[in-house]
Amino acid sequence: MNALIGLQTQITVIHALVLRETRTRFGENQLGYVWAFFEPIGVIVTFYLALSYSGRTGASGMDLVTFLATGLLTYELIFSTSERASEAIHGNRALLYYPQVHRLDLVFARALLEGATLVSVFTIIMLADMIYTRNFTIDDPLGVLLGLLAASLLGTGLGMVFCMLGVVTTFVDRIRGTLLRPLFWLSGVFYTADELPTELRRAALWNPILNIIEIVRGAWSSEYVARDASPTYVVGWILAVFMLGLLLEQLVRRKVEVA
Repeated sequence: MNALIGLQTQITVIHALVLRETRTRFGENQLGYVWAFFEPIGVIVTFYLALSYSGRTGASGMDLVTFLATGLLTYELIFSTSERASEAIHGNRALLYYPQVHRLDLVFARALLEGATLVSVFTIIMLADMIYTRNFTIDDPLGVLLGLLAASLLGTGLGMVFCMLGVVTTFVDRIRGTLLRPLFWLSGVFYTADELPTELRRAALWNPILNIIEIVRGAWSSEYVARDASPTYVVGWILAVFMLGLLLEQLVRRKVEVA
């Protein structure tokens, strides 16, 4: 019974933190939230024009917009969630004076807001493209949702790890972007695993982000088969970063409380 009450309390706390993060990030005006949609849409339009001009087309069964959206937005879901979650404690340390608020609540609240925002952007872009192309076929909607969920969870786990390490040293905050940004070009955003030479493909598939993007694309299009992507490998990564993040949270707990 006490455990249930505690769970309900934490859900209420996280919900309140999500609302607070929304107001802080997007302002009191509801139109502020709309601006969160323009950046990823602008990025997709920019790359669409550039790739169209160069003669690039989508993969099997996907037009160029679908190809870009499944790559860019899946990657951005991981990267942005990681970035926002990694700064959760630094940005909200004063809230930890409230006994109901815990360190992980701050991380999860930011991850939930980022995930909800980018999944909404993904839905709007894909729906608009489906209306434009008059192609309303999705091979495996559940698979697409699970792929996006995996992206959000991986980003949350990475954010948790970087957040706790950031409590120990600010050096982590300085190198985080340097470590993650190259993955933008190594994760299959602009190409598929099948387009890579065999040996290079085997090496590239050690990257869990490439696996997730392949899974999302394979679930979206019945004509694209993500034969080399491994859901088991992705789940292993998610479990590993979450366990590491929870372990680090235990190790830095006293340091955060003293601070």
